[in-house]
Amino acid sequence: MKLFFSIVLLVITLDQFTKKLALTFLRDGVQSITIIADLFSLTYAENRGVAFGLEFAPPTVLLLLTGVITIMVLAYVIWSKNRTTLFLLPFALITGGGIGNMIDRVMYGKVVDFIYFDLYQGHIFGRWVSLWPIFNIADSAITIGACMLMIFHNKLFPAESPTGTTDVR
Repeated sequence: MKLFFSIVLLVITLDQFTKKLALTFLRDGVQSITIIADLFSLTYAENRGVAFGLEFAPPTVLLLLTGVITIMVLAYVIWSKNRTTLFLLPFALITGGGIGNMIDRVMYGKVVDFIYFDLYQGHIFGRWVSLWPIFNIADSAITIGACMLMIFHNKLFPAESPTGTTDVR
């Protein structure tokens, strides 16, 4: 569990540190810094919703929902007997990312985003779209953790065969 909580703390620390930099240098300064022309920039944005800026609930509900999900993930990890790195890492990334964004919601009433990959901007079916959202370290950690759970699902959660033995694929 030491590994789990170390990763959670690392994600929260990196997330909050980089968001402070974004607040200082982007929000209160230049708003955007181009790193690679037409591809990657640091661009300040505020997100009151969830992924891709979707607003499906009031901020208080989002805060409560994030808190409940974080507590559920923590409880699951603590009660699980699996202590392998492959099991702990994705849940630690998701937990750290969730807490990082939750801190923003408590402190600012919104989430600070600043990492932007300009993969496509243009019209699709007559509507202007930007196909990649501005995001942050917490979002990245959550996404990487979720992808790890999908990729390694069979190793992390082996199915039981009808005889009661674990089927490791």
